[in-house]
Amino acid sequence: MTLPARRKTVCFAAFLAIVFPIGALRAAPPTFYRDVLPILQRHCQGCHRAGEIAPMPLETYAQARPYAAAIREQTLQRKMPPWFADERCGNFANDPTLSEKQISTLADWAAAHAPAGDPKDAPQSVRWTEGWNIGQPDVTVQMPQPVAIPTEGDVPYTYVIIPTHFAEDRWVRMSEIRPGNRAVVHHAVAYVREPGSSWLRGAPIGTPFSADKLTDQKLRRDAMWTDSDVLLVYAPGSSPDRWPGGYAKLIPAGSDIVLQMHYTARGSKTQDRTSVGLVFSRERPSKRVLTLQLTNDKFLIPPGDPDHRVEVHGTLPNDALLLSFFPHMHLRGKSFEYRMVPPGSPPQTLLRIPQYDFYWQLSYRLAEPIPLKAGTTLQGIATFDNSKNNPHNPDPDSAVTWGEQTWAEMMVGFFDVAVDPKLDKQRFFIRKSPTILRTE
Repeated sequence: MTLPARRKTVCFAAFLAIVFPIGALRAAPPTFYRDVLPILQRHCQGCHRAGEIAPMPLETYAQARPYAAAIREQTLQRKMPPWFADERCGNFANDPTLSEKQISTLADWAAAHAPAGDPKDAPQSVRWTEGWNIGQPDVTVQMPQPVAIPTEGDVPYTYVIIPTHFAEDRWVRMSEIRPGNRAVVHHAVAYVREPGSSWLRGAPIGTPFSADKLTDQKLRRDAMWTDSDVLLVYAPGSSPDRWPGGYAKLIPAGSDIVLQMHYTARGSKTQDRTSVGLVFSRERPSKRVLTLQLTNDKFLIPPGDPDHRVEVHGTLPNDALLLSFFPHMHLRGKSFEYRMVPPGSPPQTLLRIPQYDFYWQLSYRLAEPIPLKAGTTLQGIATFDNSKNNPHNPDPDSAVTWGEQTWAEMMVGFFDVAVDPKLDKQRFFIRKSPTILRTE
């Protein structure tokens, strides 16, 4: 007797249920050790581990389990890991963006009540160096004494000149600024003051000072502007410098490290003792890295202006390889864009930050260096939101100009280039006009 078609279907379904129990046909949910931990190691633990910038570590199951829902929400909204580059412009080696599959894995893990799984499935633990993201430094340059931070009020830029006592030139492959008290460090810049530089000569060595405490008028004027090379910049969210093989920065023998520190008071007396870690190249590099900048300090942002545009441009006098970008603004910063204009060619956008975030100031390192011919113009285009709709705006009723403090503004587009090792910053910019980068 032939069974009706519908009954055949029912019987076949029953057969499947016997051979493959209900639920076995469904994919097993992700587990922490097998699926989630590898994602956290690669994309999150650089910040989410003990002693780092994130508010909680995510190194173990016990640490991550309470935050499963938050991890799901933050990654679905693409708020974490933080990354602000427009994906249509440029390709960056340090892009931490999660793939759609990784985001789905984290969401499914949270939805399944964050199962642990088998610890034997865990990848090998990452061996982080305590206190450093560059591994153990070859040399650590530390402030000789702590800097006292007041309870309240604006804190003028603080300078600390630290002799390196290097008896020979040192090529730096990796470097990291490590604040002693991250809560009060708004940002920091480490400069290399070469033996022949006149910058801040006569200022105290090893003792913290601010420009307004210097009695020499020339020293006071020179404090904010220098042609010394930048070793690296630190700001919340920024990463250490790691240069690929064959690239390095130079600290000539007998140089000093000059730390320029911007501190913010936090309501109680405290102190900071910042350090700089250096990892040296084992051989002379084929390229020297220089940090340059596009700066406009002549702007005025009207009260209430929601979209004020500020531009700057500069023409490179010599060939170079473009390596990376680091835009810097304050609380009214809205967007930032770098453009390249080769001789006789239309502009090309290299990096666009549609939504600048003052609290996550990131470096953007090109996956492949871009050759820049002599005569190439680089442009920086920033917009500022000085309206009441900007929740971070300290005073939408006031016009805003350049200034050191957070309630004022800055427009700086740092960028790194690689040049012939024999060229220093001054020789790279030899030209008929003494102006390095023009502003408009």
